[in-house]
Amino acid sequence: MCGIVGFNWEDKVLTRKMCDSIVHRGPDDRAYYHDKGVSLGMDRLAIIDLKKGLYPVTNEDQDVFVMFNGEIYNFKEVRSELEKKGHRFVTNTDAEVITYGYEEWGTDCVKKFNGMFAIALWDARKKLLFLARDRMGVKPLYYYWKNGKFIFASEIKAILEHPVARNVNLQGLSWFLSFRCNPSLETMFEGIFKLAPGHTLILQNKKLTIKPYWKQVIDPDTDGKLVSYYAKQLHDLLLKSVERRMMSDVPLGVYLSSGIDSSGIVGLMSELGIENVKTFTVGFGEKHYTDELSMAKFTADHFNTDHHEIWVHADTTKILPKIVYHMDEPMADPTSIPTYLLSKEAKKKVTVVLTGEGADEQFAGYPQYKFMMMKGKYFRHPIVRSALKLGVQLAPSWALDKAFRYASSLGKAGIERVSNFLQNPSDLQAYTQVIGHFNEEEKQQVLSERVKKKLGTFTPEQILSKQHFQHKDLLANMLYFDNQVMLTENLLMKVDKSTMAASIEAREPYLDYNVVEFAGRIPSSYKLHGMTEKWIQRKALSNTLPKEVLQRKKTHFFVPIDSWMDDGLKEYAHSILDEKTLKKQGYFEPKYIEKVFDRLNDSKLFYTRQLWCLLNFQLWHERYIEKQP
Repeated sequence: MCGIVGFNWEDKVLTRKMCDSIVHRGPDDRAYYHDKGVSLGMDRLAIIDLKKGLYPVTNEDQDVFVMFNGEIYNFKEVRSELEKKGHRFVTNTDAEVITYGYEEWGTDCVKKFNGMFAIALWDARKKLLFLARDRMGVKPLYYYWKNGKFIFASEIKAILEHPVARNVNLQGLSWFLSFRCNPSLETMFEGIFKLAPGHTLILQNKKLTIKPYWKQVIDPDTDGKLVSYYAKQLHDLLLKSVERRMMSDVPLGVYLSSGIDSSGIVGLMSELGIENVKTFTVGFGEKHYTDELSMAKFTADHFNTDHHEIWVHADTTKILPKIVYHMDEPMADPTSIPTYLLSKEAKKKVTVVLTGEGADEQFAGYPQYKFMMMKGKYFRHPIVRSALKLGVQLAPSWALDKAFRYASSLGKAGIERVSNFLQNPSDLQAYTQVIGHFNEEEKQQVLSERVKKKLGTFTPEQILSKQHFQHKDLLANMLYFDNQVMLTENLLMKVDKSTMAASIEAREPYLDYNVVEFAGRIPSSYKLHGMTEKWIQRKALSNTLPKEVLQRKKTHFFVPIDSWMDDGLKEYAHSILDEKTLKKQGYFEPKYIEKVFDRLNDSKLFYTRQLWCLLNFQLWHERYIEKQP
């Protein structure tokens, strides 16, 4: 696990500055490579072959050089295949298979690799720079390309060490308000882009070529295979995935929550005979919220792990500016706070952790899937939709809480959003209603006239309709969207940046591409079975986990930011989102934000989410655009 940087000219000073900016990603070692047409740098977090794994990794002729961030889990199999072809290895690192894999298969070598990675390879003979990003986008890779200058890095802050213009990408801002993250291949900085997951990039003769080498497909089988078939196959794939992610020459642990995702990882490790696993859980101690601690401890006790708990309180929002700095782009996911703090604590014990990210997106674990499927099945007729909307508006909060645990906290504004969701006949628009912090009407109110004029009439539904909602199966559409957008640009970036800030590596067994490809073929009714989410996952782990974990109802991991509003967060947000600053910047209408503050008590959870979104953008703007320390 590392951080990589580079550009297409020689400058040793800039290379050092770029590496310095991301040293948290790899404090154990540093490497440089310079030539007339390229500068490469890397900060290394030593995981495999601690003594000999020195960079840049090169070949016998020393004309191919590799800088690498991540892990190639099947490197031993690939190495064996390459050795049979006559290649001789001098280290035990996974990175060396990239060098000889490129010699043997060219840029198609990435198709051989099972892992999470961002690769930079320089072919000195061809004067060719080759970049690649793993299939699911677990590892980030950003680039800048203007006036013949090409710069890339694992984090945007490294690219900004070059005097790149720091302008807000207004389209990215609009997407951020809709989706809580920026799902496009543009970043929040004009002119800085993301290399898409499953893609490669070649720079040669001042020409940039980007192309895919893998594409996720969610196309459920219709051949009538029994659920037992899929459960057996899924169990075996998950067991193999966890086994692959055990490769490490440093201590390894698991982030353990109360659900079946991380519990399943611990259970599969037990099946593999791995003992004394270190597990880490976070809790909040808020009465209104379901804590992870009790059920996580049950699982830890059941599998006899070395268990550790940490508590997160309202005053931890004081570290929010530091977390925003590490995120590179504004992200409105408050779980970045517990993930960051948990990583800081886990680093005292381990250097590698396994996490449960990706299971919800493969096996339908989120509540919005139930809402959408129920809406599509029972509320298609306009009269029924209207009657239901009225019923939701008139129902007491305790009754709504039966359907959604936190409904009463959403308040009047939240209930109105739910009503509009139920009334909307379009699956595309309804889905953006249920997952977004701001709908289009609210965006029209919060964005300034200057921003709206520049943006035009673009709506987030265009992203959905063009790229994701193409299948006749509604659940397949939602899963595909969440895999391609919300998983990659929200959850995975949050986990990568939060863990690497503490110099710790996170691995996601549910995102092994073999698991993902198989999950894409599982019938939707085996994923969301009636009102039982992750039915197939529960079946696959039925002999792995105790019934208390398997039968536990899915509880969404909420961070109690609405409660924190009463413990100083409201005053803090108000000081950051002050009218004078907002007018000077010209992105938002101060009147709307003041209305949010005024109505906070009536719809606390709903408006807290909007404030959290705006607060994160503002803190990001101060640090990255205004360059405040």
